[in-house]
Amino acid sequence: MVSGKDRQKQLAREHYERQQAARIQRERAAKRTAAIGTTVGVLVVIGGIVAAATLLGGGGEDPTTASPTDTAVPSASAPPAGPKAYDPASGSCEYLADGQAAKDVGQPPAKVSAQPATMTINTSLGTIEATLDGAKAPCTVGSFEFLASKKYFDGTKCHRLTTEGIKVLQCGDPTASGSGGPGYRFADENLEGASYKRGVLAMANSGPGTNGSQFFIVYGDETDSLPDSYTPFGTITKGLDVVDKVAKDGVEGGGGDGPPKTAVEIKDVTITGKS
Repeated sequence: MVSGKDRQKQLAREHYERQQAARIQRERAAKRTAAIGTTVGVLVVIGGIVAAATLLGGGGEDPTTASPTDTAVPSASAPPAGPKAYDPASGSCEYLADGQAAKDVGQPPAKVSAQPATMTINTSLGTIEATLDGAKAPCTVGSFEFLASKKYFDGTKCHRLTTEGIKVLQCGDPTASGSGGPGYRFADENLEGASYKRGVLAMANSGPGTNGSQFFIVYGDETDSLPDSYTPFGTITKGLDVVDKVAKDGVEGGGGDGPPKTAVEIKDVTITGKS
């Protein structure tokens, strides 16, 4: 015979499992309907700022409403499972499987170097270079080193440009639809005191712990209203004039948010240790 206490624990566990299932469904629905997939957060935030609306974070942070039969059941205290942050003791990161890869190259090794690096992005319009902060964003830099070595970014297009509100060029999706990712996700990094000034290189996401392959380059200075929710992992040191030219030509079809009128194709990405 099940005791009242055991029954209460069972109900709490079932309630928590329903919450997680609902959360996953919301995230998947957001990825399908927002037309930017792993960057739902950036899409909504960008759209929100352009429209002078409140900032929305995309993804699974909305509270789940319990069904009427669950009103007397205590809520579970365990947080939703997510990728673990960098572990300095072992020098490792956690990369969790996440949906179907837009270009399947596998997952990065858990062990990362946590050292600074230089990234060179060869585009159809010129070369863009950036220093990567491996100390503050080791999992992010480790992921980029892996993807670059697998030629994940080769032949991809920067699919999104915003010219009003916050000013960014967004890249990193092999499908150029805004919904593609590498098939894994990893933890946010370097968010404390994050600032998105001109030249900052940061990750796009659809909520906490959903980093994949999409990233954005900030080319304007009107970005203080962007919340510190997007991992800044590098700084552009050369080639911002390439982004400026794309921004000057504007968005395809007009407006302040959409595919850039002047196409930007990434020919290849290389990452080397900083000299």
